Amino acid sequence: MTVLPDDGLSLAAEFPDATHEQWQRLVEGVLRKSGKEVSGEAAEDALSTTLEDGLRTRPLYTPRDSAPDPGLPGFPPYVRGGRPQGSAAGGWDIRQRHAAAPDGAVLADLENGVTSLWLLVGRGGIPVSGLAHALDGVYLDLAPVVLDAGRDTEAAAAELLRLYDEKGVAPEAARGNLGADPLGYEARTGESLDFAPVAALARRTAEEFPGLRALTVDALPYHEAGGSAAQELGASLATGVAYLRELTESGLGVEQALGQLEFRYAATADQFLTIAKLRAARRLWARVAEVSGAADAGAQVQHAVTSPVMMSRRDPWVNMLRTTIATLAAGVGGADSVTVLPFDHAIGLPDAFARRIARNTSTILVEESHLARVIDPAGGSWYVERLTDELAHAGWEFFRTIERDGGQAAVLRSGRLRTDLAATWAERSKKLAKRREPITGVSEFPLLGEKPVQREPAPEPPSGGLPRVRRDEAYEELRARSDAHLAATGARPRIYLATLGSAAEYTGRATFASNLFQAGGIEPVTGGSFEESGAGEAVLCSSDDRYAEQAESAAESLKAAGARHVFLAGRGGYAGVDSYVFAGCDAVAVLSETLDRMGVS
Repeated sequence: MTVLPDDGLSLAAEFPDATHEQWQRLVEGVLRKSGKEVSGEAAEDALSTTLEDGLRTRPLYTPRDSAPDPGLPGFPPYVRGGRPQGSAAGGWDIRQRHAAAPDGAVLADLENGVTSLWLLVGRGGIPVSGLAHALDGVYLDLAPVVLDAGRDTEAAAAELLRLYDEKGVAPEAARGNLGADPLGYEARTGESLDFAPVAALARRTAEEFPGLRALTVDALPYHEAGGSAAQELGASLATGVAYLRELTESGLGVEQALGQLEFRYAATADQFLTIAKLRAARRLWARVAEVSGAADAGAQVQHAVTSPVMMSRRDPWVNMLRTTIATLAAGVGGADSVTVLPFDHAIGLPDAFARRIARNTSTILVEESHLARVIDPAGGSWYVERLTDELAHAGWEFFRTIERDGGQAAVLRSGRLRTDLAATWAERSKKLAKRREPITGVSEFPLLGEKPVQREPAPEPPSGGLPRVRRDEAYEELRARSDAHLAATGARPRIYLATLGSAAEYTGRATFASNLFQAGGIEPVTGGSFEESGAGEAVLCSSDDRYAEQAESAAESLKAAGARHVFLAGRGGYAGVDSYVFAGCDAVAVLSETLDRMGVS
């Protein structure tokens, strides 16, 4: 920090402030060099990035990009955090997820940094009768427990409360969440549940267990069905409002009802969008509390989970990088609890190493990077404040459309929500197919010779409701076809890279083509002749100048040598070339058609 001398002399005082218009003119000059003749706002728009929900991020944010006052941490509208001290005292709650509980796994987590447990109980998880064994040796007055039991919530909650009593845990010392989420369960399975037992649980926890909540508003089903950040916010808000109505009708006061809810959101590797989403979620819920007459009770309790959608099955080690960024974003965004899914989550049950890496991700960010020491570190950033505001408006508008159509239960049962989420995912799938949204290790820089990571199969998750999507699913299907061909024939499908000219001319496009075809499980072959390669198709790789001289003759030679299809890495119109691959082409379509021609079923 620069400290001015006592006389207040500023060395920059004699220089005029740069204006926004001056910056735009500099941008115009740079764009002009790249062949774009644009000026003023159009020049700035040319450098902007379009996000989902109609949002755009601009290349420069200044004080003119104002947003509503976010307030102070711990005070309405809670944008800057639900507690005045944030997570500065001890960091965020490190919550580990367990769909099974091998002997010693739960205690190993708690002894090595985990501060609360998220247990999947019932169908596809730990049996209700096995809950006592899973929690054997756990100090339940120290380690909060969060249940996720679906239709077995009533039985699982009764068992947990019994364990509190059996172990002598005072009611006021119990912490956690019983995890009731009827609408979330319906989103997952298509099955509706009676709310009366949930209301009874909420009344009991409100009266007897002040540190225990009864309900979770889980937004993960909408995120995992392909929803955008605004759709995730809107659906969670509609679910929370539906629960508020049910709880108040069952006899709870508004403040009591608000105190029974915890919200669960996905944290992705888009760090700024995740930060803005969590901040916007608190602002929106504060507004709900305000219009419900309990503004001071509107601090949303948030549980952030690293996105299952972004996890890849191929090259799963890259998932460690994705979850680290997502965890950073969740912590900076003010999440109260953070769950880091193990890097092998998409493959099967995590092993001890994967669980250790998962819990240590938060520990390192809190204890070594000291991320929790500053309350709302992103606050005051013109970009983050503006993005928070725009996302809040988009989420609120989606919430209003749900309410206009009868509420969350109605849009789930009518199929409207499914249609909305599917439309969003279809648009995103186009970006993934064209590699506008690259997936490292899958659509970019794949490694065909990678040894697959083996894990025990995980229990089948609940199904029958909204679909579960993954970013890598289209490429995974292509790679599976290649794997089956390898198993059946002893070799992968191949393509010959026909390089023209010097290494300086062809290396860039040869690397591009190699990455592209490996993303579909097609092995690139370089060196030697086409006949020696064992391939049936070829791709020409070189510079535009070299193509002008040799592309047509090279294509003719390849066809004469037996090439059934000739690609060219780049664009153009050359005789003998059957198709072109270039940055922005539909990689999934190209690869699928290529495998079809090669007879790879």
